[in-house]
Amino acid sequence: MSPTSETAKGGRRLVIVESPAKAKTIKGYLGPGYVVEASVGHIRDLPSGAAEVPDRYTGEVRRLGVDVENEFAPIYVVNADKKAQVKKLKELLAESDELFLATDEDREGEAIAWHLQEVLKPKVPVHRMVFHEITKDAIQAAVASPRELNKRMVDAQETRRILDRLYGYEVSPVLWKKVMPKLSAGRVQSVATRLVVERERERIAFRSAEYWDLTGTFATGRRGDASDPSTLVARLNTVDGRRVAQGRDFGADGRLKSDVLHLDEAGARALAAALADTSFAVRSVESKPYRRSPYAPFRTTTLQQEASRKLGFGAKATMQVAQKLYENGFITYMRTDSTTLSDTAVRAARTQVTQLYGADYLPEKPRSYAGKVKNAQEAHEAIRPSGDRFRTPAETGLTGDQFKLYELIWKRTVASQMKDAVGNSVTVKIAGTASDGRVAEFSASGKTITFHGFMKAYVEGADDPNAELDDRERRLPQVAEGDALSAEEITADGHSTKPPARYTEASLVKELEEREIGRPSTYASILGTILDRGYVFKKGTALVPSFLSFAVVNLLETHFGRLVDYDFTARMEDDLDRIARGEAQSVPWLKRFYFGAGDALGAASEAGNGDGDHLGGLKELVTDLGAIDAREISSFPVGNGIMLRVGRYGPYVERGEKDSEGHQRADVRDDLAPDELTVELAEELLAKPSGDFELGTDPETGREIVAKDGRYGPYVTEILPEGTPKTGKNAVKPRTASLFKTMSLDTVTLADALKLMSLPRVVGTDAEGVEITAQNGRYGPYLKKGTDSRSLETEDQLFTITVDEALAIYAQPKQRGRAAAKPPLKELGTDPVSEKPVVVKDGRFGAYVTDGETNATLRSGDDVETITPERGYELLAEKRAKGPAKKTAKKTAKKTTAKKAPAKKTAAKKTAAKKTTATASAAKKTTAKKATASKTAAEPAE
Repeated sequence: MSPTSETAKGGRRLVIVESPAKAKTIKGYLGPGYVVEASVGHIRDLPSGAAEVPDRYTGEVRRLGVDVENEFAPIYVVNADKKAQVKKLKELLAESDELFLATDEDREGEAIAWHLQEVLKPKVPVHRMVFHEITKDAIQAAVASPRELNKRMVDAQETRRILDRLYGYEVSPVLWKKVMPKLSAGRVQSVATRLVVERERERIAFRSAEYWDLTGTFATGRRGDASDPSTLVARLNTVDGRRVAQGRDFGADGRLKSDVLHLDEAGARALAAALADTSFAVRSVESKPYRRSPYAPFRTTTLQQEASRKLGFGAKATMQVAQKLYENGFITYMRTDSTTLSDTAVRAARTQVTQLYGADYLPEKPRSYAGKVKNAQEAHEAIRPSGDRFRTPAETGLTGDQFKLYELIWKRTVASQMKDAVGNSVTVKIAGTASDGRVAEFSASGKTITFHGFMKAYVEGADDPNAELDDRERRLPQVAEGDALSAEEITADGHSTKPPARYTEASLVKELEEREIGRPSTYASILGTILDRGYVFKKGTALVPSFLSFAVVNLLETHFGRLVDYDFTARMEDDLDRIARGEAQSVPWLKRFYFGAGDALGAASEAGNGDGDHLGGLKELVTDLGAIDAREISSFPVGNGIMLRVGRYGPYVERGEKDSEGHQRADVRDDLAPDELTVELAEELLAKPSGDFELGTDPETGREIVAKDGRYGPYVTEILPEGTPKTGKNAVKPRTASLFKTMSLDTVTLADALKLMSLPRVVGTDAEGVEITAQNGRYGPYLKKGTDSRSLETEDQLFTITVDEALAIYAQPKQRGRAAAKPPLKELGTDPVSEKPVVVKDGRFGAYVTDGETNATLRSGDDVETITPERGYELLAEKRAKGPAKKTAKKTAKKTTAKKAPAKKTAAKKTAAKKTTATASAAKKTTAKKATASKTAAEPAE
């Protein structure tokens, strides 16, 4: 029965979804008898601190938010910033005859629905309304065929939430005590961080090897064309039947792993010279049929990987854009492990293949794709365009990032129902005898595509920027065995092996999925967490671990080995999926994990890598911390007796023990990649002047003046006498001033220091007696007259500018808009989304990238000199995904409230509710932002 005909019978139905955007779209598909309102994400959760826990709970329950002694019962509290929304939902429910819980159909969505039911306590019929796409047909079908709440899914989500709470709240305090305050540990985030750290360790241990080979350009003697080139380029393959060494033949230690011929520069050049007058002939031609099948439709992780490769989007930005597309009815649900397409979707895709590419590109039977993800929720579909007829990108009316991502999804879906690409791959081997009698064999490979099939619509990207894409052809001349060839050129080429590439967001997501660690739907939030916590930073698109993450991972590996063991974490995921399927019970499993009791399947003590680190239970592990040496776990040898240490205020290198003779210490930049800290760099840092430089005594005050190197640069200051109050009403602050850019610690003098600390300097007064001062500020030197400030060109002007020169500056009109545009620091190319040129500029708050429409500040790990175009595009994509800042919303809300206050009783009630909401939003600005982001944002933190 349709919603419209039901509504005709009377009654009012309340439909609750997660986000306002989703509510707005769904409202348009339902009749007038339906009220659609958003919960704005989770309305209830475990307490974020002891202050939120009801007074009746004490001790460990108050600290953890979970009663571990009473069947691991969770303590749920309504989020402070959701109380006004809960009140509104209760008022709407009181006026309704039925309640439809229309949250997403995954564990998180099911949990939100359950919490809504528990908090609202409805006395009217309750229905669970589920759908995978937001179209009119799908929404009306979901209303007509609701189901019951799936308590098994709710229990599975609750078990994960409790597990993550116990892990985080028990392990994180260990990091606070032994490494640094305010750190966090997580079931999946810690393992993801370990992967990045291990890759960096491999890079540090890596030793490069040099090898040489030859490249020959051979001519057939015929006049060539596009289908039959006249020349081919081939690489040296064997010498006297012995294969020539390539990069894959060397180990990470720089040594050969197999019995091959290792050519050095001299040997390669000698062989090239010996082949200069050699006659060559085709030794063999091997042709094989080439066939490539379409890629499966997108699931969450493959969408994140392709959006990273093709559009430069980070995982978080991809999910934010996909969320908007889903909520506005353009694509199906974007958190899915499935590659399955519904019959409707298959028909829609096949119809478009025929319409756009012709019947020759349509296979006889529809293609189906088996899920490769373990425990995939096959009830979900792959990510595809919504509806029973796919809108082409041009028909959507979308722009910017949403258009680009929709186009990617649309192309991939249509291509998945197209024919294979077919062709031929050819290998040609060419041989000749050198003047010294050695036989050299060269090899060339080619590929021709005779029918492009699905490649007409879509070709997948590659993580390796040097990798050849599937649709790239390499045509070779048409030659046969025995054909004579002449060598136009033979060159000796040198190569060196490279360390393993750092992870990118795309490749780390792929690694986590292949290792079956965590759930794919949470990877975007996991990546966001390790970046936000400072465990990882970006250098271009590469993920670089900080020195801090080395200390954290070292502690976890040494003392909590099983908790960051890859196999153990994957097995834990299996256990959680068994609980979700009803094959295991959550409470006994949590008891084994936390207390270590029992030895049944899935017990924490069983899982691991067999290294003897017996996990008797999490509680036992975090109780005895005496064996953890904080200094040892944060110390890493560099070489030559130098240690890298991670201190509470950042990393530093040190030689010798403190207070010992010859002790040296120097700070290390937070954004230095660990594999770049060589012995040579460490020696250079230690050789720089450090400590206090005594410059002399101020003749006016008698206080000692010193120069120091601080974390934010060199500066001069005075030493206050002992007993000088440093806090309270009578506190005295020492005079301090940063060195000019032209000064250095080893050249600054007492006179320089006294001049610097004399600032601000009074230049004089204007005609009206208003004082003009010269000051050195955060953004450089400037003049100040009352509230009017004017920039100076150089720091030296602070001491040399005269009152007449200052008055001349003030006589000029003040620039109200932007100053004359500075030339860009670097050009990056054309943005794939806006299709406008992207440049790096120097702004008031530092360097930033811009395409003329969107600006994004460079992060701590980014450098103007080394930033890549891909990294610039990614920063812009992330900024666009966040959307414009809504700074004026609060003021408008307050004004409206003020005007409406004297209205009638009903209006007053509504206004008050608005005011409460506005106040709550203002008070919890950060939380509110979080709440309205993706889902609105009910992604579990792992």
